[in-house]
Amino acid sequence: MKKIAVIGSGFAGLTSAIELASLGYEVTIYEKNNQAGGRARKLEIDGFTFDMGPSWYWMPDVFEKFFARHGKNPEDYYQLKKLDPGFSIVFDKKDNLVVPASFNELVKKFESIESGSGNKLEKFMSKAAIKYKIGMTDLVYKPSHSIFEFINFQVLKGLFHLNIFTNFRKYVRKYFKDKRLVQLMEFPVLFLGATPKNTPALYSLMNYTGLYQGTYYPIGGFNEVIQGLVSLALEKGVKIETNSEVQHISVKNAIVSGLKVNNTIHLFDGVIAGADYHHVEQSLLPEGFRNYTKKYWNKREMAPSSLLFYLGVNKKLDNINHHTLFFDEDFDEHAKEIYENPSWPKSPLFYMSCSSLTDPSVAPKGMENIVILIPLAPGLEDSDEMREHYFKMILKRFKNLTGNDIADNIIVKKSYCVSDFVKDYNAYKGNAYGLANTLRQTAILKPRMRNKKINNLYYTGQLTVPGPGVPPSIISGQIVAMEMDKFLKNAS
Repeated sequence: MKKIAVIGSGFAGLTSAIELASLGYEVTIYEKNNQAGGRARKLEIDGFTFDMGPSWYWMPDVFEKFFARHGKNPEDYYQLKKLDPGFSIVFDKKDNLVVPASFNELVKKFESIESGSGNKLEKFMSKAAIKYKIGMTDLVYKPSHSIFEFINFQVLKGLFHLNIFTNFRKYVRKYFKDKRLVQLMEFPVLFLGATPKNTPALYSLMNYTGLYQGTYYPIGGFNEVIQGLVSLALEKGVKIETNSEVQHISVKNAIVSGLKVNNTIHLFDGVIAGADYHHVEQSLLPEGFRNYTKKYWNKREMAPSSLLFYLGVNKKLDNINHHTLFFDEDFDEHAKEIYENPSWPKSPLFYMSCSSLTDPSVAPKGMENIVILIPLAPGLEDSDEMREHYFKMILKRFKNLTGNDIADNIIVKKSYCVSDFVKDYNAYKGNAYGLANTLRQTAILKPRMRNKKINNLYYTGQLTVPGPGVPPSIISGQIVAMEMDKFLKNAS
């Protein structure tokens, strides 16, 4: 039985390990932190449970397809609840756009805000559905070694529907004029790594999953999905070694000859790097075996980092939903401070999750768990003083906009920012979401999945194909497992 090592236990690392174990390989995952999950770890303090990373469960079909490959359903491992409302956006104290779970209700809401926009939303969504179908079947499951993977009749036919060369901002404004509706449609791309005007309109497929398929929540928190994948991995015989940091990758005759883990050398027939691609290349590999130079990485456009606060509050809250976006400040100005002029934002937008509104198990009775997230430019210098400055700013705005004064009710507080992403995940520039999804960094233009100089080393996760986000990371793990299997079968 051939042995494969997987570096990192995020979504891509876990799914690649499950796939390879199913094909008969002996798989060991090495995770530097004390629990599996990568950015999707959980934080437990004094009866409060917080998802440290992802909290939006979109593209449910990707999860279903993955588990189905192994004769399972998501419900075998965790319970999903469709949120209604899916989320809300606060524009002002008296201007709150609540997004219902029912698409028909959403059409009515659009029409009530802007005459004619209900019908336009239906047309927009029918085109987004085509993009989603093509993108999530013909495009996303390819390893992107070569442009020729994409030259077939189905894909070429689909290119006419994808609007790859139209920018997202211009595309949305063809349909909607009301500023609130435009911002609702544009908000998902804020986390893709570029301003709406620099993001291909292809990504209206995000609107399809968020507004048409809806927003779901795994009871117990998003980390329950990780626990489900860990359970499936263990069922397949995968070994998961936590507190096990890979320190060096040894290479001999264009083959990985060993991994140094906690000062001990381990031998494998193949290695999949699910850790940060830049870190693996620049810190674990000898210089002559890297795919890319420091100069190359410095030119990459990264998706945002974040300043996060995990708060336990000893009272119940009003006037918010499970997911609430606060867009009371200038959307474009904040986007510029992330992407065009990287700097600490003057008046940032922010997001708040309060999953205890849906799930009483994640907070003590009569209390709430809150996660606040402010998107930031990657690579910023952060300090305790800077974190506290933004914390006070957000609490004041939260009180003014919703009437919730929580300053004296916070009994648990932890912050997390750029330097923590670097420390915990070796994240390049402290990024939270991976590589930006710009046209110049799509498909074959992303960092390659295969190491060009080492035959049995492959990369997976949000800095390679297909891109950032939980569903793409799940797919990335599937793709890389198939590529490793092909190599090992051809080599034997």
